[in-house]
Amino acid sequence: MKTIIKLIITILIFILIFRSVDITGVGTAIRNVDMKFVVLALFIQLMSTVVASYRWFLIMKALQFGQDFQFYFRSYFKGTFFNQGLPTTIGGDALRVLDVAKLGFKKRESFYGVFIDRIVGLLGLLLLNLLANGLNPDLLEEKIFYLINGIVLISIFGIFTVMALKKIRVLENHRLGKLFFDLSIRLNTVYRKADDAATQISLSIAIHLLSIVSIFVLGKSVGLEYDLLTYLVIMPPVFLLTLIPVSLAGWGVREGAMLGLFLLIGADKALILTISLMYGIIVLTTSLPGIYFYLQGSRSLAGKDKT
Repeated sequence: MKTIIKLIITILIFILIFRSVDITGVGTAIRNVDMKFVVLALFIQLMSTVVASYRWFLIMKALQFGQDFQFYFRSYFKGTFFNQGLPTTIGGDALRVLDVAKLGFKKRESFYGVFIDRIVGLLGLLLLNLLANGLNPDLLEEKIFYLINGIVLISIFGIFTVMALKKIRVLENHRLGKLFFDLSIRLNTVYRKADDAATQISLSIAIHLLSIVSIFVLGKSVGLEYDLLTYLVIMPPVFLLTLIPVSLAGWGVREGAMLGLFLLIGADKALILTISLMYGIIVLTTSLPGIYFYLQGSRSLAGKDKT
């Protein structure tokens, strides 16, 4: 039912978008796209996913889960494919939790590792957005500028608040409180050293930076001549909005958010929609190794069952 509702919402959003955008212009932009830029954008986005898998490996290593980088590389790509390529009720994060749990760990412990990966990823996105807004404070309207930065600062404060919850031991006496208490302990375990925290945050910033560079290159492919800093200001809020689970893999939400924000600086709507659609296809394409790893794992399990 959730999947059906998301599908309906996605379709409705696209109907609204297509009613406001010249579809002929989108078709023209696609026909004239410079493919060498598209291939480059595909490679850059693939590197973003590889770096993200390495970040998760470091987190799980700090939490004493063991396994080499190859395991987390494969699991991360499987999770990405489930998030992007399959309209299922099993999300990519849940699949990663199950992958780790199959090693003999408790699902709750596996969940903490995946959730911390999400938290530090969000922190990297927030910091990147804050830096970009500081470098180009006049790009967006003043109200939008302060709204975005306010949300960013509140979110960063929330993350550090979670880290401080380990000091409130009374939380252990409540079921929900214990969940956050244990999460706080594990967050502090992963980032107890300043060097480890700096490495993780740097990787998180790099991951999102690579994704934004990929979109920037797609902009070049359709002849959109905005500089990289413009994308660094606009895209992080778009990524944040796509985290809201109201559509399938963020489709529709991403397109609507990009159109809304780029429209504030006078961008051509047909070109922006083209970029967003191409980026969605690229993200889906770079997740395809995940289906190979998933099927390979399924065959291995089937072989063990026969044995």
